[in-house]
Amino acid sequence: MTDQNEPPVAALLLAAGGGRRLGGRPKALLAHRGRPLVEHAVAVLRTAGCTRVHVVLGARADAVRERADLSGCVLVDNPEWEQGMGSSLRAGLDSLTGTGARAALVSLVDQPGIGPEAVARVLNGYTDEWALVSAAYDGVRGHPVLFGAAHWAGVAATATGDRGARAYLKEHAAGIRLVECGDVARPYDIDTAADLSHLE
Repeated sequence: MTDQNEPPVAALLLAAGGGRRLGGRPKALLAHRGRPLVEHAVAVLRTAGCTRVHVVLGARADAVRERADLSGCVLVDNPEWEQGMGSSLRAGLDSLTGTGARAALVSLVDQPGIGPEAVARVLNGYTDEWALVSAAYDGVRGHPVLFGAAHWAGVAATATGDRGARAYLKEHAAGIRLVECGDVARPYDIDTAADLSHLE
């Protein structure tokens, strides 16, 4: 049973990574502006207009639940998180089955330079379940990415290792609507100790 009042687009926040290159510090728990990074990422999605947020957890999921305020979110456990981002993307898309969502806006927990303005631009690109929309930075595709439900099976089938949806997006490049966000966001990742300087 789906709620007709539910928005057609659900946000999918991938926050399962163990921070291998950060000495095993889970990215979701890195401190940013006094709170865990995952909490900041959820706030960005909500500010952008995403009312339904699914958060995929993996590394130290119990500690993330304990320390971060994720009230109102659907928390999705990915027991295979060590296999890479692809497994989290599959788990997240699977969690949307039967919810009535017609598209998923996928964002990554370790990109705090991407704020509500960029997310809202991609969200506004939604048309129907065939939509394929991506943020671009100086013309180069980045995150977040919006996948209409018609693409979910194809994305899940090709999401392996740390590649996520890269193979699917490459194959469907001609059908992606790029939304330039370079004027309002910076798409850096928090991957290494040097990148921690981006956190506030």
